[in-house]
Amino acid sequence: MAEAEKGTTMQDFRNLEVWKKAHLLTLDVYRLTESFPRTEVFGLSIQLRRGAASIATNLAEGSGRAQADFTRFVQVAFGSACEVEYQLLLSRDLALITPEQYEAAITSVGEVKRMLNGLLKRVQHDMRSHCTVEV
Repeated sequence: MAEAEKGTTMQDFRNLEVWKKAHLLTLDVYRLTESFPRTEVFGLSIQLRRGAASIATNLAEGSGRAQADFTRFVQVAFGSACEVEYQLLLSRDLALITPEQYEAAITSVGEVKRMLNGLLKRVQHDMRSHCTVEV
């Protein structure tokens, strides 16, 4: 069976626009959390960093998998983006970041979520259009 028939994506994750945006978000989150108090080093700070990094990491890992697997990795990345969204809200409400920092970060998260949603729809559509029934 040819690779295309197996549904293999095998693409370079660095070519995905959503990965680029998620990577920038991760860098921003790392910078934001540098000013968190020491009491948050193993708390909200690390959770935010891991959640943000998880978005780009799942896209990178999934890009080397079959299309059905890639779909699951995109869904996990979306879940991580939702997690970061809440953790940013919590950080704002705990006065760990300013309202301005929150707005800038939450705008980036929203863009990543929209891009992930678009990618997910495109991959799912491609999977459906490649499914053929032989008689």
